[in-house]
Amino acid sequence: MSRQATMQEELKRRATRAIVAHAFFRLESALTIALTLILIFVFPTPFPWWQWWYWLVLGVVGEALIVYTSIVDESTGRQVVSEMFREKFNPGELRNPKHRAKVEQALDYRRRIEEITRQQEPGVLRDHLENNMAALTDWIANIFRLAKRLEAYENDAVLQRDLKALPKEIAQAEIRLKSETNPAVQREIAQNIASRKAQLQNLNDLQDAIEKAEMQMENTLTALGTLYSQILLLDAKKVDRAQARGIAQSIRDQVDSLQNIVTTMDEVYGRTI
Repeated sequence: MSRQATMQEELKRRATRAIVAHAFFRLESALTIALTLILIFVFPTPFPWWQWWYWLVLGVVGEALIVYTSIVDESTGRQVVSEMFREKFNPGELRNPKHRAKVEQALDYRRRIEEITRQQEPGVLRDHLENNMAALTDWIANIFRLAKRLEAYENDAVLQRDLKALPKEIAQAEIRLKSETNPAVQREIAQNIASRKAQLQNLNDLQDAIEKAEMQMENTLTALGTLYSQILLLDAKKVDRAQARGIAQSIRDQVDSLQNIVTTMDEVYGRTI
């Protein structure tokens, strides 16, 4: 089984578990359980032929129907899945309003694309969209990860301090090196300068990666909005496999691009700290 198919199956399992859990916490579920317990203890035998455990059987049947209707009801499914993703990629974890708004926007696009997919008639477009929902989830996950890393960098007071202080420290050390006459001390100062320059280069590389990441964040949100509008405009009956594959490829390209940015940031950040 391909990685994409495996991810799709895992996504379906997680969504189903979330819907079942939601069903047990619905008001109807709580009322069914409460009513069953009341009837068992207060009216265990309302008729001579009635057994107390009949109420239990009816309660179990009622609870099973609530779970079943929750699973097959599309509006409930959309609501639960949307809440599941908002919990997993919670914009509230981000302090920066700019980053929080971008994650909110990405989640909204995903929800809308999923709604359009469910409304599509069976065919090439719907099949490709359903098969790529896991990749779309990866897309959102990478946007969230990227936003978290951007925020971590912005809030890292040590990095920000070093970025400002190192150029001055290097300049002062170079002045001292020129005036120093002791060869042993000169070597120590030179090594110190080289170490600080390497650290400053890493910080500059990280800053470049951050700037690229912020631009990539903007670009990928634009691409997500473009994808949404393309799907809206497409006539499902006239979409051929080449067009559907093009949509799927654009999703994968964005996922790979974001993954590369996140990986680069992690590597540079690891060298810096």
